[in-house]
Amino acid sequence: MSEDLTLDDLAVPLRALRLLAADLGHLPAPDADVTQIYPSNLRLSFHRGGLAAFEVWRETLGIAPDAVRHGTQAGGHTRVLRAEVQYAGAELELVAYPDVHTPAPSSAEGAAA
Repeated sequence: MSEDLTLDDLAVPLRALRLLAADLGHLPAPDADVTQIYPSNLRLSFHRGGLAAFEVWRETLGIAPDAVRHGTQAGGHTRVLRAEVQYAGAELELVAYPDVHTPAPSSAEGAAA
């Protein structure tokens, strides 16, 4: 099925990306993904400075904090934050992958190890 798609079939998320670049070009740059698998979706993901950049985009797009889903991956070492919003006809997904910072072991914990 996806092999039958044309670039025109991806026009909705590509238009949304163009509008974001024109209107919000001052915001931190994300990785942008458009795929034939979900031809109406645009994913903006944040790896470096992930949490701060994600929050700026979330606030700017008017996504409520309680609409953000939280999880982890990589054995609990990486947090995953996700939020969706409709934008210019596209399903826009924001995703951030900030590291999970674990506290350093105390000297007593280090001695016991």
